[in-house]
Amino acid sequence: MARPALSDRVYEEIFADIVSGKLPERSRLPSEVDLSRAFDVSRPVVREALARLRDDGLVASRRGSGTYVQHRPSSGVLRFTPLSSIADMQRCFEFRIGLEGEIAYLAAQRYNADTISGIDTALKQLDQAIAGTQLGVEADFDLHLAIAEAADNRYYHSALTNLRDSVTVGMNLARNLSLLKPTQRLQKVQDEHIQIIQAIRARDGDKARYLMRKHIENAKARVFEGPEAVSSGD
Repeated sequence: MARPALSDRVYEEIFADIVSGKLPERSRLPSEVDLSRAFDVSRPVVREALARLRDDGLVASRRGSGTYVQHRPSSGVLRFTPLSSIADMQRCFEFRIGLEGEIAYLAAQRYNADTISGIDTALKQLDQAIAGTQLGVEADFDLHLAIAEAADNRYYHSALTNLRDSVTVGMNLARNLSLLKPTQRLQKVQDEHIQIIQAIRARDGDKARYLMRKHIENAKARVFEGPEAVSSGD
C-alpha cells in the first residue's frame, strides 16, 4: 500500500487541531516556516496542505497577516472517521463529483426498463432504511451503483464498484453526522436523490449531471459543518 503524501499528514494534523479547538475559530495559524519545522517537512508541502484547507473553507489567508481558522467542523467527524482517512476521503469526494456527474448524464441518455426499475428498487430500499432510522450506507451506495448500471458503460460501473470502500467511508460519516441533527436531515439527502432520479427519468442529462455533482458537493460540505449546525435547523 502506498504511503500517504506528506501534505495529507499535515492536512490531517491541522484539521484535527481545528476540530478539537486547539486552533479556535479566528485564531492565527503558525507561519509556514514554523509549520514546516513542526511537521519536519518542506514549505511547499505545508503550502499544499494549507491550500486544501482553504479549498475546504476551514482556513482563510489574509495578505500580509497570515492564515486564520475560518470554520470548525463538528467534533463528530473524528468520532466516526479515523483521522488517517480524512484526507483520502476528501480526495474521494473530489473525484466522485466528476465521475458520478458523468454517470448521471449517461444514465439519463441510456436507461432502459430494467435499469430504471433497478434504480427505483434501490431508492425504495433507502427509503425503508430512513423510515427505520437506520444509517443506510449500503443502501445509499447501492442506489448510486444502480445509476451507474443505467449508464450502460462497464468502465464507469467498474470504477464506482472499485471505490466502494472509499465511498462508503464518506457516506458513513455524512450520514452519521446527519443522524445527530433533530431535523429530518437524511430525508433532505433523500430528496436530493429523488431530484436526480427525476432528471434521469426525464432524460435530461445536463440537469442530472448538475444535480449529481451538487449532491456530492453537498455531502462533502455536510462533513465540514460546524458544531452549531448539529443542533440547529437547515
